[in-house]
Amino acid sequence: MLVEPKLKQLQSLVETSTNEEIIWINGYLAGYSAAQNKLKNGSENISEVQNLAEVKSIDIKPLVSKITIAYGTETGNAKKLATDFGIKAKQKGINAKIVALDQYRLTDLAKEEYFFVIVSTHGEGEPPAAAKKFYDHIHSTTERYSRLKFSVLALGDTAYPLFCKTGGDIENQFVALSGQRIVPTQKCDTDLEGASDWVETILNKLAAPTQTEFQTQTQAGFKTLPALKKQRYEGTVLTSINLNDRGSKKETYHIEIAAENIAYQPGDAIGIVPENPEHLVAAIQRLTNIDTSKSVVYKNENLTFEEILSKKINIFHLPERVIKRYAEDTQQDIPLTRMDLLDLLKIYPTKNAAQAERALLNLEAITPRLYSIASSPEAHGSDEVHIIVARNEFTINQEKKYGVCSNYLAHFDQNTKLNFYVQPNNAFRLPEGEKDVIMIGPGTGIAPFRSFLAERDATGAGGRNWLFFGEQHFQSDFLYQTEMQAWFESSLLSRLSLAFSRDQKEKIYVQHRILEKGKTFYEWLENGAYLYVCGSKDPMSKDVENAILEVIQTHGGKNEVQAQQYLSEIKENGRYVKDVY
Repeated sequence: MLVEPKLKQLQSLVETSTNEEIIWINGYLAGYSAAQNKLKNGSENISEVQNLAEVKSIDIKPLVSKITIAYGTETGNAKKLATDFGIKAKQKGINAKIVALDQYRLTDLAKEEYFFVIVSTHGEGEPPAAAKKFYDHIHSTTERYSRLKFSVLALGDTAYPLFCKTGGDIENQFVALSGQRIVPTQKCDTDLEGASDWVETILNKLAAPTQTEFQTQTQAGFKTLPALKKQRYEGTVLTSINLNDRGSKKETYHIEIAAENIAYQPGDAIGIVPENPEHLVAAIQRLTNIDTSKSVVYKNENLTFEEILSKKINIFHLPERVIKRYAEDTQQDIPLTRMDLLDLLKIYPTKNAAQAERALLNLEAITPRLYSIASSPEAHGSDEVHIIVARNEFTINQEKKYGVCSNYLAHFDQNTKLNFYVQPNNAFRLPEGEKDVIMIGPGTGIAPFRSFLAERDATGAGGRNWLFFGEQHFQSDFLYQTEMQAWFESSLLSRLSLAFSRDQKEKIYVQHRILEKGKTFYEWLENGAYLYVCGSKDPMSKDVENAILEVIQTHGGKNEVQAQQYLSEIKENGRYVKDVY
């Protein structure tokens, strides 16, 4: 124990030292202590002891003292990875500031020295809504970030044509703005493989960074670490049943698919790549005169044009960037608009089969569609998976059209073969069995909650379960009515709140039921219940959230700001999660 004067001197030294200086002092003291021990053990070589103390202190290389980890997410994966990164950094003695990109002060970017971005890609290569402001800023600013040392962890799905585009765009723009890349961008598929390696590589770099290393990385040009491919399953349709009864204006199919050893958890989804209708493929062949039996190399596969047209390329609602490439390939002046390939070929035909082949090979791949899993591995086994598919019908220019994948799946018969993959959703998981759960899932949003309930039933979870479900009509549109009523009668469902919008003069939706049951709803939240929402993003999820905020204000005695803070806190604690689309 130090006497008071010495203790004050030590405290003064520590308080006025930088983190690097403290680490140096620590190394010096470790070396000095080792030297003293060597003297006690009989060493008579004083110079050797002095050298030992010097070497010990010099070998301790200074760590970076502070970094910023910024994340942009919609599902929560980027936030979790950022949090884990921050914890590991702090364990290494590095102060890590973790911030969401939608809350990041853009003027701080010029002050950053070590800046790491974890961001997902959505839609057609777009940043998530939470990262849009940041993304637009770095693409419009003229400021230079010459002191910025950075790296990007890009999240995406390899099944999409613009895999991890947002992360790549951010990296390229930082380099263009004079930033120094210290570790190549890591692209992660939905299984997030490679994320931990990216973090460890960065932390190792930060342990003893040198300007030479940073310059080498920057001069190396754009480089990414490879993403591992997700596991694909070949499935067989066991059952396909329209859950809507006679008189319904909807078609909602319950589809059971068999495959071996499917690795999934409640809350996950499966990805399915639809095939193009045969009559459209035949019409495209007639317009282009291509030989559909001809084999070519397409994305490292040897395929016929028949296979490419049927199973690989998107022929519906082509985006403007694809129309632009088609115009260049066919040397035509085509306005940048969206249209189907068949219409494009009719209005702006190709000159010959060779030109048509080149244009077709430049089209983008069919985008997979994700469907929340409606089964439980504990209740239904690991050799089958269930999904719910609503056949999407709409009209364009007075012509009835159907959703590409929902129409494809709606025509499935028993024993139909299809390929799929599992997309994990680690942000949408059941809590411990004793916790209460509130589930809000109108329409096909009920899918993951059927999975949740079946899982809790099979595992004997003791927590209470409350389901809010809504559709148009009780008689024809109550999806899984028999199961839900049986679970309610067995007390697995503690509460079942239903809203059928067209069964009375005034439309009633799930948000109205939340308000009606507001007192009990708030009591469940206060008791630690986990809150889940699944279904359409707009307007359902927004209307539901507004109703929840109103309940918190009314029954929690809070004002608008306090209610928002309350909801934000349970979000931060992982007790309020959404899977909306």
